[in-house]
Order: sequence, then C-alpha cells, then structure tokens
Amino acid sequence: MRHVDFSPLYRSTVGFDRLFTMLDSLGQPDQAQSYPPYNIERTGENTYRITMAVAGFDESELSIEAREHALTVKGEKKDEASEESQYLYRGIAKRAFERRFQLADHVEVRAASLKNGLLHIDLLREIPEAAKPRRIEIAAIGREAKQIEAQTN
Repeated sequence: MRHVDFSPLYRSTVGFDRLFTMLDSLGQPDQAQSYPPYNIERTGENTYRITMAVAGFDESELSIEAREHALTVKGEKKDEASEESQYLYRGIAKRAFERRFQLADHVEVRAASLKNGLLHIDLLREIPEAAKPRRIEIAAIGREAKQIEAQTN
C-alpha cells in the first residue's frame, strides 16, 4: 500500500493533525478485525446509530466508553463453570472484543440499549451556537449598514 507524506500540509494548516493521523492509519492493515459485525446508519439529519451484533453477551459483559473523539466498545465474556458440559462442537463465539470508532467534532453518545442480541448506540451531532454561521453587519461611512445573510443547511 502507498504511504502519503502529509508533512507539506503541516506547514500550512493548524489543528488538522488529528485528521492526518487518522488518514495515515487508514492505509495500514486492520488486523482482520471482523468480529463483532456492525452497522453504522444515519437516522436523521444530525443523528446516527451504531448497531453491533453481540449475541451471547449481556449488559454486565459490555462496556462503552466515549473519550476525545473516540468511541470504544468492549466485550468480555465471563468464565462459565462448564465442567458439567462437554461440547461436541462449539460454534458460538465467546471471544473478547474491542471495537473503536472515530467520532467527528460535536458528536456525542446519547443512549445505548441491548435488545435481541443487538447493541444499539445512538449518537447526536450537536453544533454549538458559537460554531454556527452568523450575520455580520458591514458598517459603511455615510450610508446605511448592509447585512450579509448566511444560508444554513
């Protein structure tokens, strides 16, 4: 895989280092992490949902942590005293997992629920008032002030 050198961009940008690091990590192989399977869906204009298939895990065996633009979901199965049972075939995975998601600015975890073996994590992108577009008045000497109107999507 090709490696992209972002060093020229560091000279002319400020505050994008996290983006460049994330783009650089996308080029590296992902240790074939396919368990557990998951979906990411957009449920509204500013709402999202991550759904993970975690059959066999209950609430006490799962942990969700949101920290600095990263969401980490961990599952660790408790050891069961299965000395009484003897498995002839074991096809249900009981392995521990850790799945990480990068979150954009202003995206917050709102709720999490476990139903029918699916873990649902609801996310909301809430842009603060200070970051939203605003009108700036232009003061002209000897004339009335003009207003510039920004369009919001």
